[in-house]
Amino acid sequence: MNVLVVNAGSSSLKYQLLDTETEKVLAKGICERIGIDGRIDHKLPDGRRFKKDIAMPNHSVAMRILVDTLTDKETGCISSMSEISAVGHRVVHGGEFFCESVLVDASVIEKLEKCRELAPLHTGPALMGIEGCTEVIKGVPQVLVFDTAFHQTMPDYAYMYPLPYSIYQKYKIRRYGFHGTSHRYVSAEMMKILGRTEGTKIITCHLGNGSSIAAVKDGKSIDTSMGFTPLDGLEMGTRCGAIDPAIVCFLMEKEGMNAAQMSNFLNKQCGLLGVSEVSSDSRDIEDAIAKGNEKAKLADKIMCYQIKKYIGAYAAAMGGLDAVVFTAGLGENNPALRSSVCRNMEFLGIKLDEEVNKVTLRQSSNVRISSEDSKVAVYVIPTNEELVIARDTAAIVSR
Repeated sequence: MNVLVVNAGSSSLKYQLLDTETEKVLAKGICERIGIDGRIDHKLPDGRRFKKDIAMPNHSVAMRILVDTLTDKETGCISSMSEISAVGHRVVHGGEFFCESVLVDASVIEKLEKCRELAPLHTGPALMGIEGCTEVIKGVPQVLVFDTAFHQTMPDYAYMYPLPYSIYQKYKIRRYGFHGTSHRYVSAEMMKILGRTEGTKIITCHLGNGSSIAAVKDGKSIDTSMGFTPLDGLEMGTRCGAIDPAIVCFLMEKEGMNAAQMSNFLNKQCGLLGVSEVSSDSRDIEDAIAKGNEKAKLADKIMCYQIKKYIGAYAAAMGGLDAVVFTAGLGENNPALRSSVCRNMEFLGIKLDEEVNKVTLRQSSNVRISSEDSKVAVYVIPTNEELVIARDTAAIVSR
């Protein structure tokens, strides 16, 4: 079955076409600058790449251009639109409505509309992507796969905030967690390596420009660092992560910021960028550290220290630890960060093989970076959210 995986943003539409029988990527790319002028960047497995500036006034037109590109004699990999059996959409927020992937119908769209206020920057574009697919690939089933769904197994004492219960009931303010599709994939890969699901205690570290950590016990998420929004938890590229809530009120008063300005400040001006005053990109931070930049060193230390704290806390929450997994851009490609996080963790059973760790980056396979005598297995596992979406889509449609 050929499944088109779509990740719609406000002005972009990322895509992959996968054959779910072989699990091979047939084509991938991005339609960007939708509503501005428009551009498609399309790649094939043989290394060919096609870029084209073309008007994309909305997501429906972008979808039409995408399908035309997939079926074109020069740039395509399929002969006609009929070879697309289903479409799988990545959706950031499913609220409390969705604890698993679902087939799109009118009731699903109605519930997704109710999630708009929980993630306005993401839900609107997702709905536009669904609408665009509906208009262009008529009659083809569509499936929604939610970033929040994997974390719906958290117990109430982990997802509830100590606010008046009536506030939770009125506004659904609680810990939702994000990056769930990634945490789900890498924890499943880790359980394959361990050879079991029951009794497993795994901490998955999805580290990139946006970062989150999850405690996965018996294959289920029992806690995660991101909360009501992706702002909570670790220091990230431009996000502050968890801070004293009183800081928000203090700064709003001192700096004369309104709610929108404060939200922009916390999400886009803090984190690595804010502390280092260099960049939000960890590669720039590494370069600055090599040149002796003290603020860059501090930004890096804060992140590593916080990751270490979460690992310790989640090991305590699960009553032990079998494995730690590093994934996503930073987790997969920053040996220095992994080394710093795992340093002096022998008391918890974590012991890194520094030589293997040093050379583990840009790997396409799962790599054990812990030493042979480490009681806790430490792995770098490349994430593959698109494959999870394609698998879910194929399974649901096949029913």
